[in-house]
Amino acid sequence: MSEQMKQNAVNGNAADRTAGNGYPDLRVRLGDWELDNPVIPASGTYGFGYEFAQFYDINMLGSIALKGTTKDPRYGNPLPRIAECKEGIINAIGLQNPGVDKVIGEELPRLRTVFHKKTVANISGFSIDDYVYTASRFDAVEDVGILEINISCPNVHGGGMAFGQCAEAAAEVCAAVKAACKKPVYMKLSPNVTDIAGIAKACEDAGADGIVLINTLLGMRIEPRTGKPIVSTGAAGFSGPAVKPVAVRMVYQVYEAVTCPVIGVGGIESADDVIEMMSAGATAVEVGAANLIDPYACKNIIEALPVKMQEYGIKALSDIIGRAHAGR
Repeated sequence: MSEQMKQNAVNGNAADRTAGNGYPDLRVRLGDWELDNPVIPASGTYGFGYEFAQFYDINMLGSIALKGTTKDPRYGNPLPRIAECKEGIINAIGLQNPGVDKVIGEELPRLRTVFHKKTVANISGFSIDDYVYTASRFDAVEDVGILEINISCPNVHGGGMAFGQCAEAAAEVCAAVKAACKKPVYMKLSPNVTDIAGIAKACEDAGADGIVLINTLLGMRIEPRTGKPIVSTGAAGFSGPAVKPVAVRMVYQVYEAVTCPVIGVGGIESADDVIEMMSAGATAVEVGAANLIDPYACKNIIEALPVKMQEYGIKALSDIIGRAHAGR
């Protein structure tokens, strides 16, 4: 593929993506929302987006999942909060954020100056009322396309993952947010459960428009010199390339259980990873830990996708969603 052909595909030029012109079609649909490509930086790994505009034109992204936001400002967990490990990273940030009022009033206006597509608002809480309040605030923001309800964070107490570990609790949060909001509601689920498909189905039955998975696995690092945990919380969220097989398996299982779109997250570093995750059943993907290593990670993946598509004979990414499922 010529450099110009690749750039046309990356830029989302609809006229150049018609089958007759032979350009790979990167477009995908999350419900009524069409994305130029399926690549979305995951919440918590890309700030509020505008920070990355110094490196490249972030409008090439499918969307951006905003940093996790709560009703009130949060400092997060005590230091230290990060530990490197082989094939991944342990983090215990604890949802540090300025609160929904400042995100809407200060962070999103900054993002609008450099990004002209809809965003994914990642919402956390410590009670159902918290989730409903924060989701309702984002529901009124025109350039928010999806409400991503995070019931899966392992690094906070009194909420977060507790809601995501029980199908009934997950469904209750989903139903409450759906009753209060008009925008599509996607439930972000925890992998630290025994029946991910059952929880996803409970959320869909409660009105979820989509499912996002996975969040981080629980992991721990211990300093050999002292024998003490490296991060302040002891156990914390483990992410990176080592979790990808778990994420692919869970996306595969959830795709079998629900009819709504699935966004796959976990260990994605390359165009091949995107194609693998979409083959398992993901309509779009979120790139997480890779952004912490390389600020150009999402850009590189998007630019490589049309090349890989031509290599594998894929004309449209939408054609491969769930192709690993025989007979579906």
